[in-house]
Amino acid sequence: MEPFLVSARKYRPQTFDDVVGQQSITQTLENAIAQNHLAQALLFCGPRGVGKTTCARILAKRINEADSDNPSEDFAFNIFELDAASNNSVDDIRNLIDQVRIPPQQGKFKVYIIDEVHMLSSSAFNAFLKTLEEPPKHAVFILATTEKHKIIPTILSRCQIFDFKRITVTDTVVYLKYIADQQGISADEDALHLIALKADGAMRDALSIFDRMVSFAGVSMTKEMVAEHLNVLDYAAYIKITDFLWQGAIPEVLLELDQVLAKGFDAQYFISGLAAHFRDLMMALYSQTGVLLEMSEQAKAKMMEQAALSNADVLRTAIDLAQQCDFQYKAANNKRLSVELCLMKIASLSQGEKKNDLGEQVGILPASLYRNRTPAPAQPFTQTESAPPQTPVEVELPEESPEQQLKVEDNKQDSFPIAAPEKIVLKKDWHGGEVSALSLSSIKSQKERKAAQKAELATKKEGPQDAFSQELLIKYWRDYAEILAQTGQKILSSSLHSDDPVLVDGHIVHIELPNDTMKKEVERASGPLLDFLKEKLNHYGIQLNVEVKEALMEKYAYTPEEKYEKLRAKNPHLDLFKSTLDLELN
Repeated sequence: MEPFLVSARKYRPQTFDDVVGQQSITQTLENAIAQNHLAQALLFCGPRGVGKTTCARILAKRINEADSDNPSEDFAFNIFELDAASNNSVDDIRNLIDQVRIPPQQGKFKVYIIDEVHMLSSSAFNAFLKTLEEPPKHAVFILATTEKHKIIPTILSRCQIFDFKRITVTDTVVYLKYIADQQGISADEDALHLIALKADGAMRDALSIFDRMVSFAGVSMTKEMVAEHLNVLDYAAYIKITDFLWQGAIPEVLLELDQVLAKGFDAQYFISGLAAHFRDLMMALYSQTGVLLEMSEQAKAKMMEQAALSNADVLRTAIDLAQQCDFQYKAANNKRLSVELCLMKIASLSQGEKKNDLGEQVGILPASLYRNRTPAPAQPFTQTESAPPQTPVEVELPEESPEQQLKVEDNKQDSFPIAAPEKIVLKKDWHGGEVSALSLSSIKSQKERKAAQKAELATKKEGPQDAFSQELLIKYWRDYAEILAQTGQKILSSSLHSDDPVLVDGHIVHIELPNDTMKKEVERASGPLLDFLKEKLNHYGIQLNVEVKEALMEKYAYTPEEKYEKLRAKNPHLDLFKSTLDLELN
């Protein structure tokens, strides 16, 4: 069995022209060599697998070749590579500095490539500073790192910095296609796009995944095989579930989600991908932003087709809902339910835009109106005649509680035929207008109406205001404190027992407490307390006034010593009793 050479090594670029996705950097380095304008200390930084070390090796080779008359001459002995991850001590850097002083035996430059330079210790960095600032004329340092922020500023200021960028999906697909042709492998463009997306801008990762897929698929690589092996959801799955969402088919949406989860996908991964799909649909809505879609032409055509059936406002709201669900996913107790609820909300967005057979917006009526009204008799009319005018029908709202919720029913759920739409006029005060309860704005307006109705109900609610005495107030006050103690709320019960209330102006219950903590505790529980007093005293105008009086602190004993001193002040013989029996406080 012959040793296998991975594609990342087999197809490593040998010249700057072969480097993928870093044209601006390679062109700058070529011009610097040609113009003899190359710095002696360079820092290559960027994500993993984007060509930092490769460009460093090509540059190290090109530096000496540019001044050589013999193109076949080998300058490999002039290139020194140091892995700072395993050689990060002061002694390692001192050995390097000692080697730098020796000029090259062949060629003009000795090139030192220090990979993962951010792994050097602080002492090693400081030992390297002077040499890096004033290196010998024959020395060139090329530093490479994936974590630029970990390098001390004094090192950064001495280097010419080159920031490598992530390789685009398009460039990755083109290079993978080239390698597939070199190896005689038939690969779908969609399959290569999935590999490029999974690599996330790193060409080395893309080549590693490509080798793995070749071992799995052989000479024919399809999108389905790549999606199955990499355990990713491709755009086809999101297009299918989005079709159900736009149709408002909630059962089908939930079943589709169940199939996705049954394949082993995480629910957060799914909702995050759905948000990205909605974003792509938004980009596909406009011709100017269509270039931002990083996908194959076949996938882009399907995306454009679904975008034509989408609404921009619905898409924006759907993206927001999906993002909120993704953000709140980890904090949710029932994670699957949170995703299902998000999908049901998105499916309901399109329902708010449904129209009837005449092309008019479907009105949203209370369920009681559908139950109580009598359908108008059908009046036939031909295609050439317009629909007969309908007189608005006034319908009285049934006497119901102001807090009753309005339920949404579509015209499709009517159990009787309607030949022409009727205008429903509500005779109650109705400030919200006709809004769809399936839209986000209507949900907000309904909440505002309910809050206003509750406030109005509270202001109108009146009860008896019988006179009561101070003694009766104290009795029921202490009764309530005992109830709290029996139900386990001993701290609040102790606060109520700390002082007796005083009746002011016949309806104000005034109490003084020794500190703010007790005051806040009583005020927080004032609602149930006042309800109890109002019912027992038959006075519904009672109000509670709590004040802090720090002078009362002296009245209360908290520690064992304070309690003993308070008892000793009442009975001087307590000291004799304590000393005779040799008692201790605890």
